[in-house]
Amino acid sequence: MTSTPSAEVNDFAGDAIPPKCEVIEVHVSELKQLFDAIDPSPFRERDLDPKAEEFIVSWPKDVPRDRSLALVVDLDREAGLPDEAAVLRDAIHEFFRHRAETHRRRLRELFRVGRTSLVIGLVALTAAVAFGDFLATLLRGGRIGGIVRESLTIGAWVSMWRPLEVSLYD
Repeated sequence: MTSTPSAEVNDFAGDAIPPKCEVIEVHVSELKQLFDAIDPSPFRERDLDPKAEEFIVSWPKDVPRDRSLALVVDLDREAGLPDEAAVLRDAIHEFFRHRAETHRRRLRELFRVGRTSLVIGLVALTAAVAFGDFLATLLRGGRIGGIVRESLTIGAWVSMWRPLEVSLYD
């Protein structure tokens, strides 16, 4: 995370940018433009402005995964407070740390729902197939037994819809 004044000034505040690093460059007049104005939290805990977040997150999509990333914030003014770059770095790190934790939590919940759905689906599948075979045997020779068995089998496979959706698409 580096905070730099406009291009006319060559000095900068913040962390050094490592070599062979993909640089995401954001230009703003004031640091507060990076953050959501509606969020009442203190500066270090504020959410990024949705447009700024989208820009920062979408930038490295075409960058190889093994490349390091750096964020450079160009300001139209000189750095105000001596620790302004550190405050900005900490605020952005905290935002993306919280965002990553939220995504991890959602993924864990999705896997939990998928496992539960799979157990329910397999139990329903086993019970429906067994019950369908039992009814087909009980009503042997009649077409109604075969229809009931096939209907239960179709219903059992429908019960597998959610676990398959979670594992294949979600």
